[in-house]
Amino acid sequence: MGKERLVEIKVFGQTYTVKTEAEEDYIQEVAKYVNEKMDEVLKKTKSVSTLNVAILTALNIADDLLKEKKERIALLQEIEARSKDLVEKIDIKMGGMELEKNPITG
Repeated sequence: MGKERLVEIKVFGQTYTVKTEAEEDYIQEVAKYVNEKMDEVLKKTKSVSTLNVAILTALNIADDLLKEKKERIALLQEIEARSKDLVEKIDIKMGGMELEKNPITG
């Protein structure tokens, strides 16, 4: 495990100190992403309530995450299906090669 450190970030104009094992650059990237998402929500809703903007942003990020998870699962299922298909084709081809090497005589 990495060494815990304190990283200062700024989100929606507020400064926070985050205790983390992650690299500072990564935490700053996360904070930048959250700020961008909050700005998107603020432009769409015109809400002045920080809490409302934060909740709507959390919902949007959760929605993005769940969509990405579903897409990942679908891709993994497609990879698995294609892999099985390739294995079957290879097995069939290899089985045919075995028959050519060792013909059945009767």
